[in-house]
Amino acid sequence: MRTSFSQNLRFLCAETPSIAQTCRDIGLNRQQFNRYLSGAGLPSAHNLRRIARHFDVPEADLFTNPDQFAAARRPKRSPQLPAPLFHLGTGFADQARILRRFLGSYHGYFTTPTWPGQVLRTLIHLRDVDGYVTSHTFERARSLDGSIHQRCSYRGLVAERGGRLCLLERPRNAVGALSETILMPEHPHQISYLQGLVLGVSAGANRRPFSTRTVWVRIEEKTSARAALAATGTLAKDSPRLDPKVRRLLGDDSPLSIVSDLLAPS
Repeated sequence: MRTSFSQNLRFLCAETPSIAQTCRDIGLNRQQFNRYLSGAGLPSAHNLRRIARHFDVPEADLFTNPDQFAAARRPKRSPQLPAPLFHLGTGFADQARILRRFLGSYHGYFTTPTWPGQVLRTLIHLRDVDGYVTSHTFERARSLDGSIHQRCSYRGLVAERGGRLCLLERPRNAVGALSETILMPEHPHQISYLQGLVLGVSAGANRRPFSTRTVWVRIEEKTSARAALAATGTLAKDSPRLDPKVRRLLGDDSPLSIVSDLLAPS
């Protein structure tokens, strides 16, 4: 049992940037973790649960036959795609192992022409589906006078390219526009805050294309899905409810509207 656990743990750690960072993410002592890796000891029930939760595997699986454990987690063959989609679709295949540490839930923040002077807070879930990393984004906002009631849901795919997370999404309704987001961690081994740029179309009646900075903040596991969704909406830029670090990373940037350049007379 001890040998199987250590081999399976080493297999999982081979997918991570460093053992030290893995220990920090789980909250375990490096010396104790090395004992698990070498087979010199087994974790307590509490630490076993933390390890299994971090790697998103059932606790019992960590003690299974190492060959079976590895075989079950090798990249699955990508499904055959129609020719027009092959080039794009294969770019998102087999990304779950690469982006394993980014899976989970986030609150996303950005400014948009629909809500001038405010910051929109959204909810994003990233999960593994057959080796693909899928996104599900929820936008919920309502103006005080009731003139704008924004309620949108997006689904998309995520891929790692050049150390950046590239996300392509489309709304669930058939007429909405595609949006693109490119993110990077603030520091290589810190994934609590991701920052980047988003290109999309505003939810207002004019459907104005825009580009703006965005920040994602990882949500703690203990936060329920209902509480995370309830926290979405708009916040004034000077609101005390807005994370000061998010405010700093967003800066004073206003969303750059593209429509004026597109419609300007030549």
